[in-house]
Amino acid sequence: MANRFAAFRSRWLTRLAGKSPRSVAGQVLVLQVALVVLLVACGVLAVFLQSERDTKAEAISRSVAVAQAYAHSPGVLAAVQSPDPSKILQPLTEAGRKAAGVDFIVITDTKGIRYTHPLPSRIGKRFVGNIGPSLNGQVYTESVHGPLGHEVQAIVPVEDSRGHVVALVAAGLKVKNVTNAVDRQLPIILGTGIAALLLATTGTVLVARRLRRQTHSLAPDEMSRMYDHHDAVLHSVREGVLIVGGDGRLLLANDEAGRLLELPHDADGRLVTDLPRLAPELRSLLASGREASDEVYFAGERLLAVNQRPTDRDGGPKGTVVTLRDSTELQAVTGRAEIARERLRLLYDAGLGIGTTLDVLRTADELAHVAVPRFADYVTVDLADAVLHGEEPAATATGMRRTAVYGVRDDHPLYEKGRLIDFVPSTPQARGYGRGRSELVADLTTATGWHAQDPERTRQILDYGIRSLIAAPIRARGVVLGMANFWRSTQHAPFDEEEVTLAEELVARAAVSLDNARRYTREHALAVTLQRSLLPRALPEQNALEVAYRYLPAQSGVSGDWFDVIPLPGGRVALAVGDVVGHGLHAAATMGRLRTAVHNFSALDLPPDELLSHVDDLVGRMDQEEADTESVAGVMGATCLYAIYDPVARRCVMARAGHLAPALVCPNGTVTFPDLPAGPPLGLGGLPFQTAELELAEGTQLVLYTDGLIEDRRRDLDEGMQMLADALAGYPERSPEESCQAVLEALLPGRPKDDVALLVARTRGLAPERIADWDVPGEPAAVAVMRDAVSRKLEEWGLFELGFALELILSELVTNAIRYGSEPIHVRLIHDRALTCEVADGSSTSPHLRYAATMDEGGRGLFLVSQMSERWGTRYTPQGKVIWAELALPAAVEEPGPEPG
Repeated sequence: MANRFAAFRSRWLTRLAGKSPRSVAGQVLVLQVALVVLLVACGVLAVFLQSERDTKAEAISRSVAVAQAYAHSPGVLAAVQSPDPSKILQPLTEAGRKAAGVDFIVITDTKGIRYTHPLPSRIGKRFVGNIGPSLNGQVYTESVHGPLGHEVQAIVPVEDSRGHVVALVAAGLKVKNVTNAVDRQLPIILGTGIAALLLATTGTVLVARRLRRQTHSLAPDEMSRMYDHHDAVLHSVREGVLIVGGDGRLLLANDEAGRLLELPHDADGRLVTDLPRLAPELRSLLASGREASDEVYFAGERLLAVNQRPTDRDGGPKGTVVTLRDSTELQAVTGRAEIARERLRLLYDAGLGIGTTLDVLRTADELAHVAVPRFADYVTVDLADAVLHGEEPAATATGMRRTAVYGVRDDHPLYEKGRLIDFVPSTPQARGYGRGRSELVADLTTATGWHAQDPERTRQILDYGIRSLIAAPIRARGVVLGMANFWRSTQHAPFDEEEVTLAEELVARAAVSLDNARRYTREHALAVTLQRSLLPRALPEQNALEVAYRYLPAQSGVSGDWFDVIPLPGGRVALAVGDVVGHGLHAAATMGRLRTAVHNFSALDLPPDELLSHVDDLVGRMDQEEADTESVAGVMGATCLYAIYDPVARRCVMARAGHLAPALVCPNGTVTFPDLPAGPPLGLGGLPFQTAELELAEGTQLVLYTDGLIEDRRRDLDEGMQMLADALAGYPERSPEESCQAVLEALLPGRPKDDVALLVARTRGLAPERIADWDVPGEPAAVAVMRDAVSRKLEEWGLFELGFALELILSELVTNAIRYGSEPIHVRLIHDRALTCEVADGSSTSPHLRYAATMDEGGRGLFLVSQMSERWGTRYTPQGKVIWAELALPAAVEEPGPEPG
């Protein structure tokens, strides 16, 4: 209240200080200045009129005196009665006029004919004026327009000894000369008036300044409003207000303050130390003048919140203003409000702190940590064991897994985390789970049904001091997932019904997050299972490469990263790595379709660029199918790298579709990234793919990977590739398995944000003695020569058991090459895990297997080849084609092992 009063006073005074024209002092100043101006103006006017009147009166008096003097002067009567009065009187009147200071002296006869005049030409002419009264013996004054202009004149009769009027004497002044006399006095009059005005205005301004300071420049209506507010503070405000002067005397106390402090009626003006019925602490505060904010003091049976502020902060008089608020009735309400505020804050924190991840165990831990110690001393969370695996929970509280335990102390006797619990039907947990309602046990010592769960354990819990329990079911979508148990020890009051509602609110916030985490766990498990089922479960057996791999799923969801190792005819091996943009089941399913397509196209023994072209067409058709079904889950993007390594030629041919270039670790430990042409991602279509052929020294490591290995929010692509090169460089003797581990430790110290597929293959070469080849002339006799040469090589390799079948196959293939193909014709035998016979010629025509009829003479050659071999096929080369056939080695013959790197 004190702050509001001070702010009110400061706001009013500051706002009104700029309104002096409307203030009381301003209005008084204006009125006083106007009055002074009016009085001075009236005084000047009065002085002016008085001066004018006095000047005219003086002129008339002088005229009368001059005229009477001449009328009674000796000799005038005789001169008038002389034969020529003008001759005698004219010089005398002119001399007298000049001596008397008048403008004219005129003597006329009784008929008004002039004897004298300042203008001689006017002598003998009729006098201008009223001579009637003067002929009757009177002195007459008047203002006329005579020969000299506007004149003021006095006419006096000249009488003889018998009293008869014999002549008239007129004397006077021009009005112009009378006005000039007034004008000469006007500066003195105005100067006196201005001086009086300045003196009076200065006094008025001084009085107004004093009045302004005393009224704080307030306008009359504002002063009235201030007095109304003053009366409201005194009589209507329901807070006590005291104003104490600098000398410690009480200057003001409103009605509420008098009621709260039980002040006497004569309290105003008394020292606060002399006021009766004040507590010593409150009396000391009022006398000290120090600042106080919401300090609590007793006044009788009342509990008062007291605020005290000084009044001289803004230049006011020294003293303090004190506000008193009766908080006796609010004390209990304040306590309840504080409890409600703490509960709301707890629920707010629970909304922020629970469900930060899609992990069931983490969410249960967050629920326990939020509630301890602000609501419970210990919290345990028991979930149906099926929930932890993403499945639907059971209908009864059996098979409950304790997923979270947290409390104010760690030595509690509650069941430990991870324990599988079967709650008996009489326990609060079983009842709450079955009914879907919270169970309150205010006193665990009397809960016999709870004791039946584990008598020894319950005795330990009671001895530990735990006395109260709320078992709240964790419900989501109408299904109970588990129970949250809130325990309270004897150090706090037992739970009540109101706190059951709070526990249910807390659990409700966690239930949605737990159910989301459960459903995510199920979906994630399904996606991971699908993805792993689509990835290679084991590497195929082959001698061309020593291969190791790593596949790491992302933190959340699964992606479309994949890899494959595919044995090809002639001891060759194909390596494939791909990535489908996106996450989830759709990405995993798309990845499986692409991997299957690559597998199928590789069976056709296509070059890498042709294989990628076929896969690109397939992805385009997949997108078209998705568009036709109005599905939003099309193939958003896919990349692939396909490489074929030939251990016989020690060459690797590769092509890529929007994928990252592989890394090559040379036998000397250096790391390079080959300049492999970057084709467009799969599905765009319209652009060709290009191949690059590399000659790899034996022992070279070929490292294929997806972007999840090197790309991250914290580093760009170039930095990731440099880190990969650093992890691989300098260790040529390291095995592919060791290289995989080293790369992951260097680039992925934690769980990756995206899927990662890593494939490391060390090249091997096939020993020259395991290879035999011949150039074949294009004539039929060469067939027999080739049969003999092949038979000798089989005997050398110890494969004479395969002689008949291989001779038959070789005869048919060479005969077809000579008959239908073109030179050059070349035969090659490869002794690896199988015996491969290859016949190459310069023609691109492909033979077709057909079944000859009984009467046909030909058409059975390729049929015999297919029957005698394990598999056969055609591979096209830039020089023509190669027809190959594989025969399985006899069981007694040891398969050749890999050559040392």
